Amino acid sequence: MQRLFLLCLLVVFVCLSAKSQSGTIRGSVRSDATGEALGEVSVFMEETGALTETDERGAFVFSSVGAGAYTLTFFGTGYGTKVQQVEVRDSLVKLDIRMEPVRVDLATVEIRDQADQPAALRRLRNVEGYGIYAAKKSEVIELAAIPANLATNNPREVFQGVAGLNIWESDGAGLQLGIGARGLDPNRTSSFNTRQNGYDISADALGYPEAYYTPPMQALDRIEIVRGAASLQYGTQFGGLLNFVFKRGPEDDPFTFHSEQTVGSYGLFSSFNSVGGTVGDVNYYAFYQYRGGDGWRPNAGFDQHTAFAQMQYQPSRRLQIGVEFTHMQYLAQQPGGLVDFEFQQDPQRSKRGRNWFAVNWNLGAVTLDYRLSERARLNWRTFGLSATRESLGELGPINRPDPMRERDFIRGNYENVGSELRYIQRYETGGSFSTFLAGMRYYRGFTQNRQGLGNDGDGPDFRFLNPDDLESFDYDFPSRNAAFFAENLFNINDQWSITPGVRVEYIRTSSEGYYKERVTSGGEVIFEQRFEDVQSRERTFLLAGLGVGFRPSSGVEAYANISQNYRSINFTDLVVSNPNLRIDPDLTDERGFNADLGLRGSLWQNRFQFDLSLFYLRYNDRIGLSEIRIQDEFTGLERALAYRTNVGNARIYGLETYLETDLWKWYRGPESPIALSAFLNLSLLNGQYTSGERSVLGKQVELISPVSVRTGLRFRAGNLAASILYSYVGAQYSDATNAEQVADATRGRIPAYSVLDTSVKYQWRKWTVSTGVNNLLDRRYFTRRATSYPGPGIIPAEARSFYLSLGVTL
Repeated sequence: MQRLFLLCLLVVFVCLSAKSQSGTIRGSVRSDATGEALGEVSVFMEETGALTETDERGAFVFSSVGAGAYTLTFFGTGYGTKVQQVEVRDSLVKLDIRMEPVRVDLATVEIRDQADQPAALRRLRNVEGYGIYAAKKSEVIELAAIPANLATNNPREVFQGVAGLNIWESDGAGLQLGIGARGLDPNRTSSFNTRQNGYDISADALGYPEAYYTPPMQALDRIEIVRGAASLQYGTQFGGLLNFVFKRGPEDDPFTFHSEQTVGSYGLFSSFNSVGGTVGDVNYYAFYQYRGGDGWRPNAGFDQHTAFAQMQYQPSRRLQIGVEFTHMQYLAQQPGGLVDFEFQQDPQRSKRGRNWFAVNWNLGAVTLDYRLSERARLNWRTFGLSATRESLGELGPINRPDPMRERDFIRGNYENVGSELRYIQRYETGGSFSTFLAGMRYYRGFTQNRQGLGNDGDGPDFRFLNPDDLESFDYDFPSRNAAFFAENLFNINDQWSITPGVRVEYIRTSSEGYYKERVTSGGEVIFEQRFEDVQSRERTFLLAGLGVGFRPSSGVEAYANISQNYRSINFTDLVVSNPNLRIDPDLTDERGFNADLGLRGSLWQNRFQFDLSLFYLRYNDRIGLSEIRIQDEFTGLERALAYRTNVGNARIYGLETYLETDLWKWYRGPESPIALSAFLNLSLLNGQYTSGERSVLGKQVELISPVSVRTGLRFRAGNLAASILYSYVGAQYSDATNAEQVADATRGRIPAYSVLDTSVKYQWRKWTVSTGVNNLLDRRYFTRRATSYPGPGIIPAEARSFYLSLGVTL
């Protein structure tokens, strides 16, 4: 820790000293056709990562630029991209840039490294698209720059550059993504506001924010992550924003076809096929993917189908209209969990052969982008979800054999619609340009949850035995949400910026239905009573935040922010029938805040990139797992049971670090076509309960690994790319009581583990070949203990696996 602190101080000293012996680049940008000055043209300095925009006079400036060669990329809406080489020797360099008008996408303005270097991670610009990200901790994962097993959405490789993530590995096929950050629950990524192309994709953004659908990584252009400070623009959650951005059809080709076929261990087969292009004023992109396999463990087979279609129509330079639709369905058998000694003996075994899980997900969206003026833009996105999830199987404690009785059947139906309007305006004040963002959101959710008995067979027969009088519960959960949010980026001068923001939130959650209490003896029902239940809850509250940015030199930024967070419980939190879990009927909403202090940027002509940050998360009335004692229905003896409740107030803090350097460019210079990047992703975390019941007071916060490391090498030479990734995750607890081990394995310690992954990709003309090995050293480990599906119990991670992909683009 002391050495790391000294390293951080050294980086800060180097960044601050880089301001000396510097010059200035000034210039103007004009239309080549008319000669008029062009405002709002983005100017990107590739070697430093610095970005600025022209004012209404077409002028731009980079100050505090060190001596050397630089590459400037100019990109303006309605104009082509222009690349200009600049040599800084004197104190002032002047440029006169001319740009030609072309057709472009109004909603997405991207600037990529023309040298196609293997930097897989960047941050969001201060203003990008219809969002303000100044002084916020953010990451953008460029999927094209990562040689990885994208066919199975391997999260270790995909999120290798994002510090502090806790990844749950519930299946080897990547059917459901489970990631959390800073001690937040990774279960189906529910701690993030999960979006696709900017709109919600979870089951119910308020009442059931679990993402049963994960977009295929082969179809993605990038993944955007904004930490807890995203609460003002994207919802009140503690985790922040996770946004999957799909590819678009090429602008210069009316039709392109891409096909990628993948085979792998344990019967894996994936077929990904896409088309895209631009015809007149219409850009389109569509794909279909099939994935199937047997799984590493017995009773783990799956079949998944995903289809997506998107069309963008741009009738004028000012207006763009988009329509898109997604369908995903899968059926998976779940082998269940294990207890601790069984995992040690044989982690591959399965004790459940009758458990099934099915998902049917349908998403639609309509978007409108309109440029009111050169400085003002409007974005309106309306979206909807119609989906079901069904689980069928034996949910009894995993330390007992399957009694071969009627199975538990749970069905959830989700019918949601939402609309979000955003307005963004650039304006000049005090000689600098600032940006104002305001928006409003309306969301209506409707969830129906039903649980009863299914048949006693083996197959995926998703039918209730008594659909008109279920044995457990039958509830409707309507919800309403309205919000107004605003942020303003004040650029005080070339170095300082301040970004205050507010969000006003209204939430209404309701429930209507019935549940049953049943008393059993020896597995037989001896008493049953039905209770009708109607409830409603409303709350309105204000969240606020503030960010401050400082650029000591070109390409380096210090940032700090603090934002309030809020998580409302829904009645879906309270209604469950699970023999491994009890829920406190008096659960309350969670409140708190996130704070970040960091330094990021690049140095020495982009040879060294870094993001060093400290964070503090205050989490009041945190919901977690405690313990109660109940009488066992079979033995009559008392046993411990997981108890979901507001366990107490928690504080979580730590260091999140990402460092990357191009070793080859140190040796051969910045113009070398070969790149060999070494990277280090390190997080040091600490969490403790500062108040709460006696069983948790002073205990470590669950789901926090004190040390996690992801490090490796990425190599690129011409059409060849390769990577090797080493991951280490320290031991953590799965519940607030810090239980080491319980009989049914639903709670306990998750031991430390390490994994090695490697991938190679080669492109020859229209053909691409990819291969690799995941879990190269064939480690046996697990990342989660489940209280319900896909368990209960320990869920073993997949053993060593291979994959081979062949792709062609026509």
